[in-house]
Amino acid sequence: MKKICLCFQIHQPYRLRRYRFFDIGNSHYYTDDYLNEEVFERIADACYIPANHMLLELLKAYPDFRVSFSISGLALEQMEYYKPALIDSFKELAATGRVEFVAETYAHSVASLYDPVEFRNQVRMQQTKLRELFGIERSRVFCNSELIYSDEIASEVAAMGYEGIVTEGAKHVLGWKSPNYLYAAATEPRTKLLLRNAPLSELVTNHFTNYGSPEYPVTADKLLGRVKWLPEGEDFTLLYMNYEVLGAMHRRESGIFEFFKALPLLAPDYGVGFATPSELLDEHKAIAPLTVASPISWAGEEKSTNEWNGNILQQGALEKLRQWGERVHALEDRSLLQDWLYLQSADHFYYMNTINWGGHPFSPYNSPYDAFNNYMNVLSDLLLRVEEQAPSSIETEELNSYQQTIHAQDERIAALEAEIRQLKGAKGKA
Repeated sequence: MKKICLCFQIHQPYRLRRYRFFDIGNSHYYTDDYLNEEVFERIADACYIPANHMLLELLKAYPDFRVSFSISGLALEQMEYYKPALIDSFKELAATGRVEFVAETYAHSVASLYDPVEFRNQVRMQQTKLRELFGIERSRVFCNSELIYSDEIASEVAAMGYEGIVTEGAKHVLGWKSPNYLYAAATEPRTKLLLRNAPLSELVTNHFTNYGSPEYPVTADKLLGRVKWLPEGEDFTLLYMNYEVLGAMHRRESGIFEFFKALPLLAPDYGVGFATPSELLDEHKAIAPLTVASPISWAGEEKSTNEWNGNILQQGALEKLRQWGERVHALEDRSLLQDWLYLQSADHFYYMNTINWGGHPFSPYNSPYDAFNNYMNVLSDLLLRVEEQAPSSIETEELNSYQQTIHAQDERIAALEAEIRQLKGAKGKA
């Protein structure tokens, strides 16, 4: 039986407010709360809430149905703040035992491209969030932001103990090979690679409401038929897409919900089932190593990372993050760390990209240069706050030493206070 591995990405950034040059040093509040709430609630009402309700019904009705999610920590934060009922609905999905939550970076960042320490910290943070909310002790599979992957990233992920990685089935990497197999990371043979089938995923994401497309109309029968007739030996295919395909990218009136409802209903007629990423790891062996020397992603025709680090604007902003990361974390200032985390989101750098710029549909800016200027104004203010607490004249190693001394003093004070309370209690009893 052929299997479909259906995986959805969920992420919402904290968009920045209009932050002007004269705000630097005078205002330390960076996010546009009105815009963030408006966007989140609109997408939650159109997509997240009805889609979760539909998936729960499908999981109850069809024992073979499976689905998985890659959810950023920032999206989970906003669910807790704006729509707490959404967290409850994901808990209901998790309780079925047939929904897998894979690991990713907390801020949906591109930190894997410039700061391995930041990258590891964010993965641990997202896993902690999943554990707190859904009782998931540890994900077995990792899915990087925007499916970014390379041999070097594979080594980092393997060192964190993940068994599998979801990434793009890029043509220039695969060559004649098919994405519908399990592969092994070239640098870490024990780490398995699950590759997105781009044509089948984009059949839904790009063509469902594209009336001029030769693929229109896209029906459940058409998708299931293509899965059924995959060549012999290609026993599964991974469909990875943005969750907003349900109700936001394609409006409910388009029939997108009916399309997904029909998949598990009609699947048995085509000899097609469903599986989670972890189930595929258990059921299949890697057929060959896959070498990816330069980072790939799921974006554009090139499947490169150019949409986040391809021009001098993006590279300059990312270099600032790389240079200051260690110093920011050494301070352990919660407010600074939170703002620093929000600035890591891949979205901020996507808004700066000049590739086919014609007004990015999700960008709140008039141009990539507008996005860059606003971001750098915010970052400049944040770095001034860092400088106030830890002047550049102090080396990072020295700063770390100070922090360790402070920690030791805090622990000693806490121990002495506990001893005083104990002595007072003993004196009172006497």
